[in-house]
Amino acid sequence: MIRSKPWYLSRTIWASVVTIAATAASMLGYPVGEIDSSAVSEGLLQAITAISGLVAIFGRVHARSTIA
Repeated sequence: MIRSKPWYLSRTIWASVVTIAATAASMLGYPVGEIDSSAVSEGLLQAITAISGLVAIFGRVHARSTIA
């Protein structure tokens, strides 16, 4: 069985987003030569994971029905 995960937890997606953002920033004249894209991708993934955990806890605390 193949497990699936939300798109925002994919390292490939975040690495691609960082690459696109760095390219766009470079085209607009921002200096991006010293950016470590893998570290940025990992940091974004960790931030998204933390935020989704907080949203899950907040949602459960404020839920109007019980879990069956």
